[in-house]
Amino acid sequence: MAIATSALVTGASRGIGRAVVQALRSRSIPVHALALDDEDLRSVAAETGAIPIGVDMRDVDALEAALAGQEFDVVVNNAGVLPQLQPFSGNSTAAIDLLLDVNLRAALHVTRRVLPSMISNDRGHLFYVGSIAGRHSSPNTAVYAATKAGIHAFAEGLRLDLLGSAIRVTVLMPGRVETGLYDGAFGDHNAARAALYDGFEAVQPEDVAAVVMAAMELPGYVDLTAIEILPTKQAFGGNAIARTRPTAA
Repeated sequence: MAIATSALVTGASRGIGRAVVQALRSRSIPVHALALDDEDLRSVAAETGAIPIGVDMRDVDALEAALAGQEFDVVVNNAGVLPQLQPFSGNSTAAIDLLLDVNLRAALHVTRRVLPSMISNDRGHLFYVGSIAGRHSSPNTAVYAATKAGIHAFAEGLRLDLLGSAIRVTVLMPGRVETGLYDGAFGDHNAARAALYDGFEAVQPEDVAAVVMAAMELPGYVDLTAIEILPTKQAFGGNAIARTRPTAA
């Protein structure tokens, strides 16, 4: 595609979002970096020259006000949380609502805001950072997996709605990426690293950003619609049989 004139990245202050901002800015693409208004957002803005947008994505009115009047060629819907790791019956109301609001609801509202100008210009590329969990659930992540499956289903439906236009829709489905996503659930990054990343090479945020750039820079008539990004030593599939009943949560 032609060089993008403006990009929006959500969840831009850490992990994959920060790496995507860095990659876009390395190509001199103007970037609006949207995240909670904190020191991490200010840091990525100072480091890259991105335009910071400090907003809580759960506040739809504030989100829409922050994006009003803006047009973007590329939008990377990356914001996501995973506050708990436990069976669904142990999830708090607040945790369920947080997952739905940040991982799914916010991406839909961002899309609703940025899409009219893309349609008018017949140009744009929408990215959604889903997860391999949206296809292959794992224990203790039922709500998280549901939000990521919802992202994938929404993107597929959106692509049908946009059929005939030049707007591309790409879903990324990373596997184990070494970010801070699990830090809260495990207590800190050292504990998360010991539990999740030790013993093999995990995909890094910069690797996912490289996939975003590769998809974006393909000719406009090529759309990578869904991309699984897994560590070489991670695989999904098969089945297992539980021979005893689980204990009550």
